[in-house]
Amino acid sequence: MPGTLILGIESSCDETSAAVVRDGHEVLSNVVASQLIHSNYGGVVPELASREHLRAIVPIVREAMLRAGVVYSDLAAVAVTEGPGLAGALLVGISFAKALAFGADLPLIAVNHLEGHIHAVLMNNEFDKASPLLALVVSGGHTHLYLATRTHEQTWQYRNVGKTLDDAAGEAYDKVAKLLGLPYPGGPWMDALAAHGTADTTLFPFAQIKQKVTGNTAPKLARESAEALDDMRFDMSFSGIKTATRRYVELHKMQPAIAARERAFRDLGLHKAKPDATNLARALPQLDAETLNLIASFQNAVVKNLARSTFNAAQHYGARGILVSGGVAANSQLRQVFANMAATAGLPIAFPSIALSTDNAAMIAAAAWPKFLARHFAPDTLEPTPQLRLG
Repeated sequence: MPGTLILGIESSCDETSAAVVRDGHEVLSNVVASQLIHSNYGGVVPELASREHLRAIVPIVREAMLRAGVVYSDLAAVAVTEGPGLAGALLVGISFAKALAFGADLPLIAVNHLEGHIHAVLMNNEFDKASPLLALVVSGGHTHLYLATRTHEQTWQYRNVGKTLDDAAGEAYDKVAKLLGLPYPGGPWMDALAAHGTADTTLFPFAQIKQKVTGNTAPKLARESAEALDDMRFDMSFSGIKTATRRYVELHKMQPAIAARERAFRDLGLHKAKPDATNLARALPQLDAETLNLIASFQNAVVKNLARSTFNAAQHYGARGILVSGGVAANSQLRQVFANMAATAGLPIAFPSIALSTDNAAMIAAAAWPKFLARHFAPDTLEPTPQLRLG
């Protein structure tokens, strides 16, 4: 079979995924099994996640190979997420990938999950000729800003120039959705319902975070060196918006209506449903105008907060393009706001397809491609690194 095929495996949280990707950009298959069991708890339970990965990993890899129409002897390498993520969940994917690579005599490539999200955008866009790029990775577990630079080996180097100081943006979405009695996962429901409310732009003011230089240098601004300025931070915060939403609910005594809504959603079978057109039409009669406006106000604050930090960082570092990735990159208002601001700033911007926004193995195989070309292979002693950083 022409081209170089890499099998990617992803198991960092609550999705078990396997994909076959040719030459780092052509997706031949991408199979994802989501763990709906966590909807009973309002969040991911690590022990349950590990058990579900154990059940799913073999059939998911088998299905990915079948859909791609390939056998193991057609592969050039196996790529797997080494971190960050849940230790037990990562261990399932890594153990399987190591055994498969050994049995099929294939090189093993370890991939940082965060870099995978960035390559979910790079694999389908011609940004590899521009450098540096400003990448926002925003999901339920991560909210980071990276300055991405192409190296002489044609791999990528990353420098973290901003992050959330507390909750990830997607985590704030899910927690507020649970607070308001919405189905799990809450982010997609919040996005769909926000369009039916009116945002109060004064309800959730931006968190005032003093952006400053980091490290051991602390001169006054007039004497700051170029090197110190190059370490400017563009950090964010979302726990305040979450807490303000809770206070609003308490002050306006919305708890009885929320409890009634949760019961109605269960009776309608919506507590584990996705917000497609049919389910949204069934859910809307259970929501009053005040709740819809609160959802719209929350989303407006989160999106504008993300946009402010991202575009300030892009301007400061002279980025030649912006990448937005991660589960929250599927948010419709975020895409519209970022696209409009990028057009005004004259910067190219790209998002992953909706299918590649959430955790998946295609992005892991794509991120492994430049490592394969540079012969950056993982040792036999590869182990999970739950707190792995990028850059």
